[in-house]
Amino acid sequence: MRDELLPGQLLARGVCRHLASHGFAVVEEFVPERGKRVDVMALGPKGEIWVVECKSCRADFMGDGKWQGYLDWCDRFFWAVDTDFPTDLLPDETGLIIADAYDAEILRMAPEDKLPAARRTAMVRRFAFHAARRLQSARDPDAMIGLV
Repeated sequence: MRDELLPGQLLARGVCRHLASHGFAVVEEFVPERGKRVDVMALGPKGEIWVVECKSCRADFMGDGKWQGYLDWCDRFFWAVDTDFPTDLLPDETGLIIADAYDAEILRMAPEDKLPAARRTAMVRRFAFHAARRLQSARDPDAMIGLV
């Protein structure tokens, strides 16, 4: 039996579906560097890198003091929330996505702050490595124990 997904994971699923429909490759719970874990990292068709943090409630957002540390790892940063979330809490200088478990819509495009070329190259490699390991883990979980 499948584990029940948490509210933030349901938002991430809808975000991933939406971004995938626009040609993005997506990975949930991506670690750009030790000590950081973003909810959704998306690699676009032109090599753009987006980070989306999914917040299921006010308390979830208020308890997140580390989000600004994610800005160094993407070209655009978004919040994904549901229709009941008080969006006035979210910083205006970030993107806004309204999502549910099945889809999403970008309401406010995040401003672009392009990554330096060396960091972009490193992130694309890390993204590819992470995605390949996840796929292998799904195909052969016993072989990947302790590696993902």
